[in-house]
Amino acid sequence: MRSKILRYLLLPLLLMPSFLTTGSAVFAHHGNSAYDENNPVVLNGIVTEYVFANPHAQIYFDVKGQKGNVDHWACETLGPTILSMLGWTRKTLKPGDEITVTLDPAKSHNLVGYLRKIVLADGTILPLRTIQ
Repeated sequence: MRSKILRYLLLPLLLMPSFLTTGSAVFAHHGNSAYDENNPVVLNGIVTEYVFANPHAQIYFDVKGQKGNVDHWACETLGPTILSMLGWTRKTLKPGDEITVTLDPAKSHNLVGYLRKIVLADGTILPLRTIQ
């Protein structure tokens, strides 16, 4: 009886190191520390690609610069599971769609950001939360 109890008490301790090295990654999240949340940017552009995949959906779009040059931007948003609950699908955006994007730009000054708001050419605001 005593050895049975001891086995049940030791089993979780034996499994703990493997949980810490593999299972804990499931609970990890990087946050948005790479983005400047204090200085959002508003951009008008044309969608070039929309990737509706884990861990975050990605929107790639071209923005015409002040000197006529084209800047290729990318922004990440929520994961597809949450976006699906908000009504987004794989076909919500397609290449050629005109969009106005408000995003938190990368602190590195690369042309990437985290999506705050997206408005389609017809004025439709795509939901990013249950309460806008």
